[in-house]
Amino acid sequence: MNERQTLTMERSFAAPADRVFDAFTSEEVMRRWWHAGPDWETPQARVDLRVGGEVRVVMRNPHEDARYGGGGRYTEIDPPQRLAFTWVWDDDRDQVEQLIEIDFAESDGRTTVRFVHRDLWDEEAVSDHEDGWNKVFENLRREVESG
Repeated sequence: MNERQTLTMERSFAAPADRVFDAFTSEEVMRRWWHAGPDWETPQARVDLRVGGEVRVVMRNPHEDARYGGGGRYTEIDPPQRLAFTWVWDDDRDQVEQLIEIDFAESDGRTTVRFVHRDLWDEEAVSDHEDGWNKVFENLRREVESG
């Protein structure tokens, strides 16, 4: 079996940490931004914000009427500094459990998000996820910086 791969990204947003943290933990807000295209939609976002509680997101590409869903369980919740949860994609035959860790650091009204997606299956998955998360983070920027 191959070594599992890790994707690490960092983004800065012109918004306070509590607003950015809320964007990752409010079902209503998640439905507005958590998708991999500017005109995609998120028909499902489910949050049970407690350690062991469920997180689930389903994105829809309207051009292909394709759905991409996944979810897991919260492992760490420390508002508004840190959030961590397991993740498994619905279409992953092997059901490989990944770990997503997000740290939020606020300074002068800006929040830096350090995002780590662990246990991806190979370099191609890292590249694919980096592309997808870049698009998702652009949607997040529009969401948190507009409000």
